[in-house]
Amino acid sequence: MEAALLKGLYEKVLTIRRFEQSAREQYRVGNIYGYLHPYTGEEAIAVGTINALNPDDYIVSTHRGHGHAIAKGHDLGLMMAELFGKSTGYCRGRGGSMHVANLKQFNLGANGIVGGGIPIATGAGMAIKQRGTSQVVLSFFSDGAVNNGVFHESLNLAAIYHLPIIYILENNQYAASTPVESVNLVEDLSIRAAGYGIPGITMDGNDAVQIFTAVQEPIARARKGKGPTLMEYKTYRHSGHHVNDPGVYMPQETMAYWKAKDPVDIMRNHLISAGVKESDITEIDQRVEKKLEEAVQFAKESPEPSAEEFLAEIPVY
Repeated sequence: MEAALLKGLYEKVLTIRRFEQSAREQYRVGNIYGYLHPYTGEEAIAVGTINALNPDDYIVSTHRGHGHAIAKGHDLGLMMAELFGKSTGYCRGRGGSMHVANLKQFNLGANGIVGGGIPIATGAGMAIKQRGTSQVVLSFFSDGAVNNGVFHESLNLAAIYHLPIIYILENNQYAASTPVESVNLVEDLSIRAAGYGIPGITMDGNDAVQIFTAVQEPIARARKGKGPTLMEYKTYRHSGHHVNDPGVYMPQETMAYWKAKDPVDIMRNHLISAGVKESDITEIDQRVEKKLEEAVQFAKESPEPSAEEFLAEIPVY
């Protein structure tokens, strides 16, 4: 893999990590309201899969969706402003952390309902088929969503109509605080794909390079009209379900195992193995830090939504 691509993957993985850390800090000082569900530890999945897309391909996100939006190239300032509830945010402060969307960049939005994005992605796949374009859709969801009825309905519909969708199962081992093994008797959740006659793939979710390589074939398959693929990426979030969840149910030895496979460290090692100079890596680190500082400052200085504008959006019958 070319050094330029490796650098790009590393920068996005690191940007997501620092965005989540910055958002957590801003939540603690009261600048972000509502819940915040960090993507920390799962960054490689978003970066590896989305970087394999064309600009006009769609994504549908989840309540833990900041990383997906950043990997799709969203502006950090507009994202942070949305988390702050400011009028300059992507949804003018109406959506907040769990509802970042940007149709101009083909992000159909995050979703506060577990599994809620799966039928949206399936509908987008049907629209693509009707239009006859070569676009594809990435549908992100968690292990907690696979026991939701809409998961089964959507995959079956996508299979029989050969829709251009790659279903991305981010298995971070917990549905909130429920361990995946306590509600599933199969080791690999991708085996469920067999019930719909579509490919199912399970792999490690912490190496963006491996993910980028592995997703190429399912994307090409979807573009050729051969239908969907279910891809399960096993990973582990680095904290509780949300910022106020201490995660005491997460075994420390398991946490240590997964943190030893940190997506940021793995990407940094890829750069070193490829002969990238330490000074170049430092330059990326500094650039990311500067962008995050500017994003936070932009959000702080942005205006609150006006009451008049808000009231004008409420329909009067």
